[in-house]
Amino acid sequence: MINMDDKGANELLILVDEEDNGIGFLDKVKVHQKGVLHRAFSVFIFNNAGELLLQRRALSKYHSPGLWSNTCCSHPRKGEDTLRACERRLQEEMGMSSDLKFAFSFTYRAEFENGLTEHEFDHVYLGYSQNLPNPDPCEVMDSKYISMDELQNDVLSRPEDYTEWLKICLPRVVQYLGVN
Repeated sequence: MINMDDKGANELLILVDEEDNGIGFLDKVKVHQKGVLHRAFSVFIFNNAGELLLQRRALSKYHSPGLWSNTCCSHPRKGEDTLRACERRLQEEMGMSSDLKFAFSFTYRAEFENGLTEHEFDHVYLGYSQNLPNPDPCEVMDSKYISMDELQNDVLSRPEDYTEWLKICLPRVVQYLGVN
């Protein structure tokens, strides 16, 4: 069950069709209970050494608590541009900003042990920063920069330590960047 005290638990998310056309709105709780396809985004911030900034989700998160994930993920709100939502959540979650560039989109579906389902049309944005994050402890319990090689090897050897969407998205990011 979603913790109703979770930030944004009652916000309206954008429902989409398979082409990412907006088709309506539904509150965050119902979206994840029903597994309805909705618009989302994933942000990947790299430093000049090519290392990716990961976050470890706070234990209070409504799904995937304590798991490592990409720099920031969330959903644009009703009436909010996706890039603007990325910038907002990067600041809210990680206490940082970056010039973000759209990379690609993909759709995925993942069911969780608590009965919730993520069914997302996910827009992936990349950015670069040399700054250390200042994460909100309600959102993030830890963070670190990691090389792409080390991350790929760790995901293969310890997949249970990572969020489902990172495991699904990572090969696409690697291909987009042309690494390995």
